[in-house]
Amino acid sequence: MDWVRWWRRVSAGRPGPEHLRRGAFGEAAARRHLENRGLRFLAANYRSGVGEIDLIMRDGPTLVFVEVKARSSEAWGRPADAVDRPKRLRLSDTALAYLEELGHPRVPFRFDIVEVLDLGGEEPEVRHLENAFPLEPPRMYA
Repeated sequence: MDWVRWWRRVSAGRPGPEHLRRGAFGEAAARRHLENRGLRFLAANYRSGVGEIDLIMRDGPTLVFVEVKARSSEAWGRPADAVDRPKRLRLSDTALAYLEELGHPRVPFRFDIVEVLDLGGEEPEVRHLENAFPLEPPRMYA
């Protein structure tokens, strides 16, 4: 049985809101997609006092902070459209908190968005928007 059918089967009976189940499904699909592209998984659902980063990956020497947006349709626009300026500010602040926790390493980093569309087919449609936005000004990392 493939992972999509397995996930749908085990999550169908889980309690909790549908959007949380869809979010977990999206994060699993995004992680699988990124790992298949050669990125290395470091952390999931990293939380700081200001926000959360869905996935933290490594692409060669580059740290990748990943925001996952899972939807069942695009009726209200592309999933990435939900990553507005306030969300980018929270992601930027959370990424800076993560880097501070690591001791301010001098490593390149970027922010990616992964859109996951679960239209009910065999496999969800996964779109990886690499380097989707910069560290949100006026934030800086030197």
